[in-house]
Amino acid sequence: MKASDFIAKYESYCPQNLSMEGDISGLQLGSLDKTIKRVMVTLDVRETTVTEAIARNVDMIVTKHAPIFRPLKDLVSSPRTDILLELVKHDISVYVSHTNIDVVPDGLNDWFCDLLEIEDTEVLTPTVDGYGIGRVGNIRPLSLEELALKVKSTFNLDSVRLVRYAGSNPEISRVAICGGSGQGFYRDALTRDAQVLITGDIYYHTAQDMITDGLLAIDPGHHIEALFIERLVEKMTVWIAEEDWDIEVIPSQMSTNPFSHL
Repeated sequence: MKASDFIAKYESYCPQNLSMEGDISGLQLGSLDKTIKRVMVTLDVRETTVTEAIARNVDMIVTKHAPIFRPLKDLVSSPRTDILLELVKHDISVYVSHTNIDVVPDGLNDWFCDLLEIEDTEVLTPTVDGYGIGRVGNIRPLSLEELALKVKSTFNLDSVRLVRYAGSNPEISRVAICGGSGQGFYRDALTRDAQVLITGDIYYHTAQDMITDGLLAIDPGHHIEALFIERLVEKMTVWIAEEDWDIEVIPSQMSTNPFSHL
């Protein structure tokens, strides 16, 4: 099938216009006219995933994080540009779905809520046309530490960071969550009566401001977004059966998490 037909189906579920202002989404490398037979879903396009895609005879990569995020000055060979050059050399297209998959209903933030049993959810921060990024909802009351351990177990993490002053372990029943780096939305969590924000990449001084303003947080890291891979493969496999497509969708088996803890 043509890449354009596959992309049209994807965008009927997750339109590009749901992306936040200034974001990157859509086909970033390759041609809409390309014939595709094997699609690989990954969180990031790194040297390991490119090598994997080549070895597995992939025609198109669907990724959450764009391989070209900042403007390029050239395509002279270097460790970073070689990632792109190898994709071009092996005729592997790249399609990006970034904040639109965070915003869309039945997207990444709703999948997080399902796993963590966050119910009666509403949008954390409105974006366009009644949509929004992040979610806020209710949970069965747990202490902060119990909730943090649940996050750690659910996403199979080696650690989580807690934003609190030492000894604080209140009961939590209302939670906000935003995949990736959502610290900028913490004031919206407060206005929606959340007691805790679950998000990655929280800065030191932002953490202090959160506490002062009356919000606690759990930072599980950015890489919990790898759930994108599993859930999109499941969804696309259903489309293949429904549409009788002659293609295969496979998950990347490479971890692109740059962090570990001793």
